[in-house]
Amino acid sequence: WTRVDFEDNQGCLSLFEKKPLGLLSLLDEESTFPNGTDLTFANKLKQHLDSNSCFRGDRGKLFTVVHYAGEVTYETTGFLEKNRDLLHLDSIQLLSSCSCHLPQAFASSMLIQSEKPVVGPLYKAGGADSQRLSVATKFKGQLFQLMQRLGNTTPHFIRCIKPNNNQSPGLYEQGLVLQQLRCCGVLEVVRISRSGFPTRMSHQKFARRYGFLLVENIADKDPLSVSVAILHQFNILPEMYQVGYTKLFFRTGQIGVLEDTRNRTLHGILRVQSYFRGYQARCRLKELKMGISILQSFVRGEKIRKEFAELRRRHRAAATIQSQVKSKIASRQYKGITDASVVIQSAIRGWLVRRCSGDIGWLKSGGTKINESGEVLVKASVLSELQRRVLKAEAAMREKEEENDILQQRLQQYENRWSEYETKMKSMEEIWQKQMRSLQSSLSIAKKSLAVEDSARNSDASVNASDATDWDSSSNHFRSQASNGGGARQQQQPMSAGLSVIGRLAEEFEQRAQVFGDDAKFLVEVKSGQVEANLNPDRELRRLKQMFETWKKDYGGRLRETKLILSKLGSEESSGSMEKVKKKWWGRRNSTRY
Repeated sequence: WTRVDFEDNQGCLSLFEKKPLGLLSLLDEESTFPNGTDLTFANKLKQHLDSNSCFRGDRGKLFTVVHYAGEVTYETTGFLEKNRDLLHLDSIQLLSSCSCHLPQAFASSMLIQSEKPVVGPLYKAGGADSQRLSVATKFKGQLFQLMQRLGNTTPHFIRCIKPNNNQSPGLYEQGLVLQQLRCCGVLEVVRISRSGFPTRMSHQKFARRYGFLLVENIADKDPLSVSVAILHQFNILPEMYQVGYTKLFFRTGQIGVLEDTRNRTLHGILRVQSYFRGYQARCRLKELKMGISILQSFVRGEKIRKEFAELRRRHRAAATIQSQVKSKIASRQYKGITDASVVIQSAIRGWLVRRCSGDIGWLKSGGTKINESGEVLVKASVLSELQRRVLKAEAAMREKEEENDILQQRLQQYENRWSEYETKMKSMEEIWQKQMRSLQSSLSIAKKSLAVEDSARNSDASVNASDATDWDSSSNHFRSQASNGGGARQQQQPMSAGLSVIGRLAEEFEQRAQVFGDDAKFLVEVKSGQVEANLNPDRELRRLKQMFETWKKDYGGRLRETKLILSKLGSEESSGSMEKVKKKWWGRRNSTRY
């Protein structure tokens, strides 16, 4: 521990509180004297307190007290009167006699205070006025009670510093502030706080407050070990703390580091907890919303089903009512229509009856006569009219019969034409089939001839190659093989071209045969009425026949040209091969001769 020097204010305190010659004691004593005045009080202070270094007597009623902050000069004028604070007994009795409760309580409290014994060497003159406490005595008692209360508690002082004497904002006087700090003893308090260990905490409290900051597990350790581990973990210097048997002592500001770390950790923990609890709350809220939605869907579904059942019942009732109303309206309309139709029918029938009755009356009146034998005699004009009508009807009948005969003749002609068309179509189909068969046979013969010629050429080439290898020398052997290979390739090229031409002709023949067959079948179906089409089947058949004849001529010409070309190629190849054989034989013969 380092001792810190500070100014002691005990002399000034003794000047005011010392008994029996303190300033307050002398004031109470002088206040009890009936003949005491302010001047006598000042003289008594100078007489008894002149030896105190904090007191200095001046002339007249003035005296000076040297306080901690500085010297203050006082004047004793009015001290005694204010200290006595007299209140006459009649005033107290007047207040107690009031009908209101508040003045009575105030008067009773003053009477109780006046009956208390006077503390200190006060003059007892008798009566309530002499027994009352002075202002200085009350102040001393209140100050004593305040000191006792402060001693029983742990006070925290707040020093209010004035930045300037003008009470103006934004103005800072450094000298005034420093003087206030010195007068209040703040500088000495700071020095004491820095030189000592003001922060003290027990091991249990320290471990309980900061133990969760340790990285390692501390469940099986005592509080002292936990406290030391915390200090080592946060790198607190040894001179900044002291470890006692039951407590830890820290210098100023060291516990703040731990508090900041603790607050940050707690803040992080709270944030994590808040996030987790928020997540849990959101999950619960989601589940609740889902449950509420399901419950609402069930309730709404049941409600809608009930409403739908009610609406369906109402709809059925409305439909029943509408059907009844509509049937009633329809029955009324039907009845009105039937009544109207009956009226119209009755009117028409009456008109017809009246007309017929008029004709009969006309006949009876002048058109006919009945003789004695009962025969009806008709007038000549009426008879001529009837004959004219009969002749007209007979002429119309004959015209209809003639038209019927004409139609029957046309029908017979159409049937004859149809039979002719059928025979023509059958004959055309037979002709086409014969022509197709002839073309197919010619194609097959051409293919066979080409195959025979190709095999003959291949056999001749093999014979020539064997003869050449038997009689020629080694050099001539290689030349003959090269020449034979080139000739074979030259012979194979036109043969492959001929085969490709024949293949194309065969494909064209098959395609054309299928096309003509389909067209002929379609026209037969149109002619028979199985298929509806906007065309003339007779004209289309003639056009199809012309197309077939044209294609037939063209195809026959191309087929003949192909045969000629193939025959020429075959003759050239056979003659060339014979000449080669002759040359080789003659060469072999000459070589053997020499």
